Amino acid sequence: MRRRVVVTGLGAVTPVGNDVATTWQSLLAGVSGGAPITKFDASAFKVHFACEVKGFDVGLYMDRKEAKRADLYTQYAMAASVQAMQDAGLASGDFVPEDCGVIIGSGIGGLATMEEQHSVLINSGNRRISPFFVPMYIVDIAAGVVSMRFGAKGPNYATVSACSTSAHAIGEAFRTIVYGDADVMITGGSEASVLPMAIGGFGNMTALSERNDSPATASRPFDATRDGFVLGEGAGVVVLEELEHARRRGARIYGEVIGYGATGDAYSLTGQPDAHEGLQRAMRKAIKDGGFDLTEVDYINAHGTSTPLNDANEIKAIKSVFGEHAKALSVSSTKSATGHLLGAAGGVEFIACALAVRDGMIPPTINHATPDPECDLDVTPNTPKARPVRIAMSNSSGFGGHNVSIAIRRFTE
Repeated sequence: MRRRVVVTGLGAVTPVGNDVATTWQSLLAGVSGGAPITKFDASAFKVHFACEVKGFDVGLYMDRKEAKRADLYTQYAMAASVQAMQDAGLASGDFVPEDCGVIIGSGIGGLATMEEQHSVLINSGNRRISPFFVPMYIVDIAAGVVSMRFGAKGPNYATVSACSTSAHAIGEAFRTIVYGDADVMITGGSEASVLPMAIGGFGNMTALSERNDSPATASRPFDATRDGFVLGEGAGVVVLEELEHARRRGARIYGEVIGYGATGDAYSLTGQPDAHEGLQRAMRKAIKDGGFDLTEVDYINAHGTSTPLNDANEIKAIKSVFGEHAKALSVSSTKSATGHLLGAAGGVEFIACALAVRDGMIPPTINHATPDPECDLDVTPNTPKARPVRIAMSNSSGFGGHNVSIAIRRFTE
């Protein structure tokens, strides 16, 4: 019999809240994380705003010496991981170390450290480069540091697949438990990308919204006037656990992970084929993997980036997979509130799915004022919707043609 996998812990640091409870309340209340950039002077850039994490205190999660040797993306990952492990009741080590693993990814890793140390190289020479540059910069270090914090000696690595990164991490962690290689997995993603190189790079490829006069409403997935995504940052980490392991210790269960599908487009660096057939296949794989009927799905947390191509293609993909049932689905994009957290997006959005299943509440797509005829499903515009959610699916796609869909079911014995 296939091992069952449940969600027992959640942790998040986002532009709309530095913990899960605040983030969830903000999503349901339609709070936007968009605001002028404060981390550097963006006045010379085409885009002057982003969805920054606000008021983050790393001292709650790491001592001063440890934090000084960690890039901000690692700090965010540690904060979300500590929250998730505390939420799961596992922070004190109530597990066999060899049976607990960590898969935490990042799309770009320690880009702030790279920018800083490159400046040191140019201005002061190679001998002034920090000996901590490499471990601060590399993408896998967050997973390593988290494993050291909790003594987790099971499978340990990072995923890197652009905006599908943390969705891949969660999916692979799910499979790790199903296959019997671990009983507990700490998994998700982290990103600290509100930086000159990222704003400049994404801006110059015209991927970002340029609504400098209205940052709070710039992220508007499925709206006819959408003009690009809003860069965000933060982390989303969950604790997955084998069901019997969770039962033995009386753990609270948010939901059961039941299906995972991952595909590639083999099409374009940044674009998608019409009707995003790669995402269609990912959703179909998740449905087949979970062995459920597609009519059991009540909610899809869409990739929904607020870019003209992605949003229309994703709606076409959903309609192609779900047929007539697509009209009964609630769909939303929480990126309308958080912006696009790149490698952390899938982690935060999976958390939104877990809470939608638990609470029977669909978080809205905010900033939706002008319906797009191509996005003609129920995208939950502007206000949350109360409805029972039997199964929720979280979709993610990334530059390079990476697609992931994960299904979580309301837990029943």
